[in-house]
Amino acid sequence: MMETKSTTDILKEAILLEQRGKAFYSNIAAQTQSEAVRRIFSIIAGEEEQHILFLSNQFSHYQKHKAFTEISDKADLAPDEVSRQVLTDEMKNQISAAGFEAAAISAAMDFEAKAVELYSGRAETATDTNEKAMYLMLAQWERGHQKWLMRIDKDLREQVWYDNNFWPF
Repeated sequence: MMETKSTTDILKEAILLEQRGKAFYSNIAAQTQSEAVRRIFSIIAGEEEQHILFLSNQFSHYQKHKAFTEISDKADLAPDEVSRQVLTDEMKNQISAAGFEAAAISAAMDFEAKAVELYSGRAETATDTNEKAMYLMLAQWERGHQKWLMRIDKDLREQVWYDNNFWPF
C-alpha cells in the first residue's frame, strides 16, 4: 500500500511542478516586451500544458488500474528544433543579457533542472516498466527545455561580453 501512496504522491508532485512551470512561463510571456521571448515562453508553456494532460491521464489510469499506460507515441511531445533555433537567433537581437528576460531565462533553467532531477530520480527508483519509461521521457522533455534555455543564456552572455569588450584578447 505504501508504494501506491508514494506513486500517486509523485504523480501529484509532477503535475503540480508542470502547472507551476506553465504559470511561470505564461507570466513571462505576458510581461516581456520582446516578441521572440513571448513566443519562446509561450511554446514552453504549451509544452508544459501537454505534460500536465499526459500526467493527468496517467494519474487517472493509475488510480483506476494501479498500473501505468504503456508509453508508445512520444513524438507529438518532442520540441521543434528548427523553430527553436530561429527564435533563439531572433531573440538575441531583441533583449539585453542584463534585463528581465535574461533573469527569467536563468530562473527557467533552474526550474527545468529541478524537473529533470525529480523525473530522473523517480525513473531510477521505479520498478514498473511503464512508470520508468514515463519518467525517463519526462526527464528527456525537460532536459530539452533546459538545453534550449542554456543555449540562449550562453549566447546572450557572449553577446554582452563582446558588446563590453570583456574578452581577454
